[in-house]
Amino acid sequence: MSKKTMTLTDELIKYSEDIIDGNIIACQKHKWACQRFLDDLERQNNIDFPFIFVESKAQRFFDWMQLFKHTKGPLAGEFKIPEPVETFFFGQIYGWVFKKTRFRRFRQGYWQLARKNAKSQDLAIVGTFEMSAFGEPCSEVIVAATKRYQTMYVWKEADLILRRCDILRGKFKTSYNEIKHLKSDSIFRTLSKDDKTKDDGSNPQCGIIDEYHAHEDSKFLDVLTSGMKARVQPILLIITTAGENLDSPCYRDEYDYIQKLLDPENPIENDRYLALVCELDKDKDGKLIDDIKDEKNWLKSNPILAKTEVGIENIRAELKIALDKPEKMRDFLTKTMNVWVSMREFGYMDMAEWNNCKGEIPDLRGKYCTIGGDLSAKWDLTSFTFEFSVEDLYYVISHSFMPENMLEQKIKTDSVPYDLWVKDGYITLTTGNTVDYRFCKKWMLDKAKKNGWRISEICMDPWGAGQLSADLIDEGYEVVEVRQGMQSLSEPTKDFKCMVKDGRVVHDGNPVLSWAMGNAMAKLDHNENMMLAKDKSKQRIDPAAATMNSHYRCMLQIKNTGAGVYFA
Repeated sequence: MSKKTMTLTDELIKYSEDIIDGNIIACQKHKWACQRFLDDLERQNNIDFPFIFVESKAQRFFDWMQLFKHTKGPLAGEFKIPEPVETFFFGQIYGWVFKKTRFRRFRQGYWQLARKNAKSQDLAIVGTFEMSAFGEPCSEVIVAATKRYQTMYVWKEADLILRRCDILRGKFKTSYNEIKHLKSDSIFRTLSKDDKTKDDGSNPQCGIIDEYHAHEDSKFLDVLTSGMKARVQPILLIITTAGENLDSPCYRDEYDYIQKLLDPENPIENDRYLALVCELDKDKDGKLIDDIKDEKNWLKSNPILAKTEVGIENIRAELKIALDKPEKMRDFLTKTMNVWVSMREFGYMDMAEWNNCKGEIPDLRGKYCTIGGDLSAKWDLTSFTFEFSVEDLYYVISHSFMPENMLEQKIKTDSVPYDLWVKDGYITLTTGNTVDYRFCKKWMLDKAKKNGWRISEICMDPWGAGQLSADLIDEGYEVVEVRQGMQSLSEPTKDFKCMVKDGRVVHDGNPVLSWAMGNAMAKLDHNENMMLAKDKSKQRIDPAAATMNSHYRCMLQIKNTGAGVYFA
């Protein structure tokens, strides 16, 4: 069958069969979605199946889509031609209707795919269609996101494509935060938390939730769904990439639900909900089974972008950065490979690289060291790190303390062999139920004196360290109070990681420090500043945190000898 003689229905059937047969590379959920479509085509001949696929309904939307031109990228200025995956998704949104009324079948649609696959452009076209060409009087289209700037991606794209469409010039009017269709008095506007309104009075014909993975709650989904009750054939669309917050409503509720909805072995059915997921595949235990370096797999999560040479080159560049800088891997997997990633899955330290840094600590007598301390709560682990910058290397020696009376309880709650580490000399027990900081101070100073180490500075989180800092200053030591925030800790945290990667850190294999490095995660802000974080309360990172405090000053190779206190 030649493409020229193929109807839209024929195209959708062929696309679905090619996906299922592996002629087009796609993930398992994509295959399930295609099989669902083919099954529905068979079911539409049954009396008890209330829906029918009307090709002319879908074609009307695609005729509208092709009125507009691309605004960005290598196709800028060319008319929009729907890609097969867009035809598959939106063809179903607009083609499936009730047999009796010809009203729209689907009330809700969910499409998850990687960024830069025309999501904003598609949503803008849907919004303009729903506010004018779909035919509902006084239609209201609302695009909702957590931040106003996020809503503006879709809204501005809608405004831009309308202004650049000659055939529609003069039919719409744009004002602040609103596009109006003059003939029907329909509007296209935005909604975000920045607007500081509940928006309970909305009556949307079309609700668009952009990047739902970033939403902390289901507020906007609930508001839009509730507001649609008075509409005859409304539509709520969620188009998003994957994210890293597995407690978000997008992952916890929607993604979990659509997995069950698409799975043919699962009994859950919802004939009013259309779902499509374009992602890399995982096994039954949730582990990634697709090789991110295999460019063929990129089509699974990038069904549009990975078909172009420009797109392939951009993904290659992003992968190279992610492989060179592991802290970038989480973003690469979520945004480019469209894989949900737990914060725990990608920790701060590459433990293979860390283990490669294990070596013999030389005699450092007479050398300057920076001491980093993490005092934590008195009934928990307290840690100190002695760090030396000698020529081109950093030597790291760690030691921790724990209250003697808490040992058995901590072994049970944390599920780690603290008793063995005490026996091997990596942890020292202090008497009582709480850590005695005076004992720790004496141990620390005696350790340095015994080994002939010259203490340059002692760096600590000021929380809970007031008396200890005062005592150290009285004894003539330089104290640096390191604030526990991105501004102070980002540079040393990144630098220490780079030093490990370059093999410029030497540690003695202390299992407590290695355990903490394995527990530590990289917490990033929107500017990619970094500091350590932990996932669960029992996953201690205190020795690693003490090391970041020492490295804050040691990387500067400070050799101070005068008493005083510095705030960082």
